[in-house]
Amino acid sequence: PWGRLPVMGFGIIEASAHPEVKVGGRYFGFFPLADHHVVDARPNAGGFRDDASWRTKHAAAYRNFDGAPVTAQDDALLLFRGLFITSYLLEDFLREHRHFGATQVVVISASSKTAIALAHCLSKFSRVDVVGLTADRNRDFVRGTSEYHQVLSYDEIESMPKRPTVIVDMAGNMQALTKVYSVLEGHVKHCASVGATHWDAPRHGVTIPDPKPQFFFAPSQLSKRGNEWGRDVLNGRIADALLMFIDSTHPWLKIRRAVGSESIGELYSAFVRGDVPAQDGNIISFQ
Repeated sequence: PWGRLPVMGFGIIEASAHPEVKVGGRYFGFFPLADHHVVDARPNAGGFRDDASWRTKHAAAYRNFDGAPVTAQDDALLLFRGLFITSYLLEDFLREHRHFGATQVVVISASSKTAIALAHCLSKFSRVDVVGLTADRNRDFVRGTSEYHQVLSYDEIESMPKRPTVIVDMAGNMQALTKVYSVLEGHVKHCASVGATHWDAPRHGVTIPDPKPQFFFAPSQLSKRGNEWGRDVLNGRIADALLMFIDSTHPWLKIRRAVGSESIGELYSAFVRGDVPAQDGNIISFQ
């Protein structure tokens, strides 16, 4: 019922024709939401890459599977590792460009975990205020994360500080984005388009003023920093920052589990309806 949905997960090798990819090995990566996944494995320093011909057009970040021994942080790593890399790299990108002259970052869909992680990174590494915009039902939760300087509901957009601003759009809701542009009255310095949490919102027929939204593609920044800093340095910095973020989530994160295809289908339907609380971290397994 969920189609070919990509998910972050751990996979255990059940059969292998490659001598360097051992049966029983556990790997972290992006998988289809299914009970088995067949890859054309090419070993690398951290694990292996899927070099199947139908996957080669995708960025390496989406084809790498890293060795993943069992740790006490498994739940948090499942939930945050993949999305945190996007958050970390976006903060790095904005800081590299001196926030395009902005003094605040406005994040649309502030309750999403990628947004919360971005706010955390901005608060730790950047000297800018972070304003979160969210649905009224999520406002108290987002404030409770303590990662934003200010949290407003979409009905309160008019009260946003009018100052040089970078917009980070996690929602993909053109009506909300247009309203933010209008309220800021020419103070928008850059708009990064990252996600589409408002998947059912209209995306066409709306004219966005300059500066137009620019899609942020995390693998490009990952490749750039890997070349500049070296892969080991980059991975170490991300890992250290990820652990700091994970520590900050303990007061609000609620782990939920769904086991079996029927439970997974029910959870997917709840996501589509928008019925999953923002504080929930859902971990699924087929067995």
